[in-house]
Amino acid sequence: MDFPKNLEKMLQNRSAQNMCRSLKPPSSLIDFSSNDYLGFSRSEVISKSASAILADSGTPINGSTGSRLLSGNQILHSTSETAIKTFHKSESTLLYNSGYDANLGFFSSVPQRGDVILYDELSHASIRDGIRLSNAKAYKFAHNDYEDLELLIERYRSAANEIYIATESVFSMDGDSPNLERLSQISSANNCLLVIDEAHALGVFGDSGHGLVQHLGLHDKVFARIMTFGKGLGCHGAAILGQNRLTEFLVNFSRSFIYTTALSPHSVATILAAYQQLGKSRLEIESLRDNILHFNREIHQLGIKPLFIKGKSAIQSAIFPGNETVTMVSKKLQEAGFDVRAILSPTVPAGQERLRICLHSYNTPKEISNLLRLLATFVYERSDF
Repeated sequence: MDFPKNLEKMLQNRSAQNMCRSLKPPSSLIDFSSNDYLGFSRSEVISKSASAILADSGTPINGSTGSRLLSGNQILHSTSETAIKTFHKSESTLLYNSGYDANLGFFSSVPQRGDVILYDELSHASIRDGIRLSNAKAYKFAHNDYEDLELLIERYRSAANEIYIATESVFSMDGDSPNLERLSQISSANNCLLVIDEAHALGVFGDSGHGLVQHLGLHDKVFARIMTFGKGLGCHGAAILGQNRLTEFLVNFSRSFIYTTALSPHSVATILAAYQQLGKSRLEIESLRDNILHFNREIHQLGIKPLFIKGKSAIQSAIFPGNETVTMVSKKLQEAGFDVRAILSPTVPAGQERLRICLHSYNTPKEISNLLRLLATFVYERSDF
């Protein structure tokens, strides 16, 4: 059977522009690429605790057998949701199979025809894909530009039934954060509904890793928080936090919740075990923060700070324009033993290609310093960086 010619042409074009993606085996290099910020994915304590939770629940170990609205709803689901809503000081929560599913399910179902969604232009693909499926009108505002946001609110307020403002507490590709206090003030002053994706803040901000919204005491002013567990918790799944009526609405109208097999009991037990461990992990959280501070001191001292997007999160991005250039730098770092990945266009806009360096509680200061000194030598050797 011949492969469709139009698809073949698309693949060839992407390859010719050095944009072609491919799957690679797991790396044995020093980890500066994964989102496992606290090392929870490798935690024996969490693994043993999850097994114990599963055994105590009396739930079958294998698959969940169906969607939660049919045969897949287990006691562990409600137990975990109760623990999560308590941890995050939320009225209610609903588990999803992934952060992508949660954003798709929320934005495709909650904003209605006649509503308006205003979203940061750098919002994650899952938010944008959910918006595409929505019947609401949607407009992007310039990244972290609140004057632009207020102009859009003023333009559409009279015609909109509801206005939803969507952003991330830590942006996945830039690692920077919005001014959430100001966003909250703008939202309250204009009767808007604020939606915050906390995927890369969970486990990183707050004394117990509650996330940036809760760390700032704004959790009661946010209509919905999306918590993703595949990053800081090192497992799988996600949850949407909000009012009881929001959960009830999602159970009835969110298609990515309704029409999918539920998370397996083992996955849910691992989520619960990870949350229990997060409450005890101040040492790991402090180690991560120390590493972030050390990283920022080093790039300043080495004179390469201008390469990096300003941010205080575990994600540090250095801009190296051009897919070929950033791929070359990434390869040299990997050859030296550091697992640093290049982020290519079209994942990021052309000219904004970058090294995305992820910091972890288990990285040592020496590893960070050695990585950055090597990176600095590449920069000094080439005047075009």
